[in-house]
Amino acid sequence: MHKRRFSDKITYMANKNIDYSVIYSDDDIIVLNKRSGILIAADRYNPDAPRLDLLAEKEFGKLYAVHRIDKDTSGIIIYARTPEAHKSLSEQFEHRKVKKTYHALVYGHPLWQNLHVDLALQPDGDARHRTVASKKFGKPSVTDFRLVGSCGPYSWIECHPLTGRTHQIRVHLAENGFSIVCDPLYSGNQKPVRLSEIKKKWNGDEEEERPLLSRLALHAYKIEFEHPATHKKVSFCAPYPKDMEATRKQLSKIFGIDPLESE
Repeated sequence: MHKRRFSDKITYMANKNIDYSVIYSDDDIIVLNKRSGILIAADRYNPDAPRLDLLAEKEFGKLYAVHRIDKDTSGIIIYARTPEAHKSLSEQFEHRKVKKTYHALVYGHPLWQNLHVDLALQPDGDARHRTVASKKFGKPSVTDFRLVGSCGPYSWIECHPLTGRTHQIRVHLAENGFSIVCDPLYSGNQKPVRLSEIKKKWNGDEEEERPLLSRLALHAYKIEFEHPATHKKVSFCAPYPKDMEATRKQLSKIFGIDPLESE
């Protein structure tokens, strides 16, 4: 139903529903765009939480997870549909042959244009099950960051994790003094993004105003890898969900900074 011919770069999306959209599917893989707040596989801390794999299996049959993104993060996720595809993709992730691009909206203004973070991380390192920096117990964790630009009290950051530790981007940013907007674990500021607070001439009703964004402002935007069957390099993009897209449009209109035009 969702099978498409290959091209070297595929960026379309179809079949929208509440929990995920299908970006691409064939006999070997599916690529989905998930909403924030849904797990991609079983989680020992939230055994009853909604799971993307179980929902998607109703449509596609047996699926094999090859990587993870945080429950609170929206965006792109790949599942293998065969054991052979699972093996190929897992090896690509293990050997860092997959290029991942995330977009984050953070509080504050970095003084750097590019930042390379090589800081060992230990998942489940405290009582809140947060990931913590630990030279003694942590595993190697590397992320490259690029400042897209600042927008009033915020900044857009492009993130390229070379490893795949739990909450890696969030912790690497926090350890360098920056927290992602509305991060429930690594930020003391849970204030949502409101148009009234970033637009000088705003004439709405503050009591009736709905926030532009009130969840973790981190989106898995793009992924590039070798298709396990054709061995072609493929690239997929996950459009922003409505809340992040509304925020992007308003910040772009007011401050002239747009993460989608900076690639």
